[in-house]
Amino acid sequence: MPTASETLTNWQQSLCSRVELAGLVARNPIAHKWKAPYRSMVLRETAFWRIHDLLAQSYELHSNHHALGARILLRSAFETLAVLIHLNQITAQVLDGTLQFHAFSKKTTILLLGSRDKTTKHDAISIVTVLTKHCEKSYPGISDLYASLCESAHPNFEGMCFGYSRVDHDNHATEFSNNLSSMHEERHVSAIQLCMAIFEHEYNTVWPNRFDQLEAWIEANDSALEATKDDDGV
Repeated sequence: MPTASETLTNWQQSLCSRVELAGLVARNPIAHKWKAPYRSMVLRETAFWRIHDLLAQSYELHSNHHALGARILLRSAFETLAVLIHLNQITAQVLDGTLQFHAFSKKTTILLLGSRDKTTKHDAISIVTVLTKHCEKSYPGISDLYASLCESAHPNFEGMCFGYSRVDHDNHATEFSNNLSSMHEERHVSAIQLCMAIFEHEYNTVWPNRFDQLEAWIEANDSALEATKDDDGV
């Protein structure tokens, strides 16, 4: 099994530099006259770029014993992973008939263009909801790991009091120090590797399989989709 460092190097060399709509249309002109498949591909690649950036920096901080920053970045990496997992889940819902295609198209727009500060006109989804209600179904325990990372990121008991102080009960005093490395350093790399393993499965296996199926599904249902599309043509 490659080390975390080796995987990061391999990922760096595998990052996609360009997605061309013309190539997709040539591959399947009926499926790719619709916007959702292209957004799905762009989401997949931006997720790859972002998670590589986050995990590379998390690993670097961990190597220099900066546990807080390393854990905050790892937390963000799991949030990025959740986007890809959720994208693959809603694609499966289109295929099994539990999500209407035009609703799926709008969801891909929100995943790609959603914002909290009104930078765009689309409101971002709650990534915590995605992790706890959706990703947990595919990967039991992922929400607990995310919650643990949040405790370091937030100024709660662990992120403040326990992370930076200890009580000297004998002398009725509080002593201050940075305890986060000793608390979490030993397990950090294994958590990075878990994040990497899940991402690689979703990126290399789940997404390509469902994308191929989605193209075929759209082609088979194109007439019905044309008859039910809204004014935005989604």
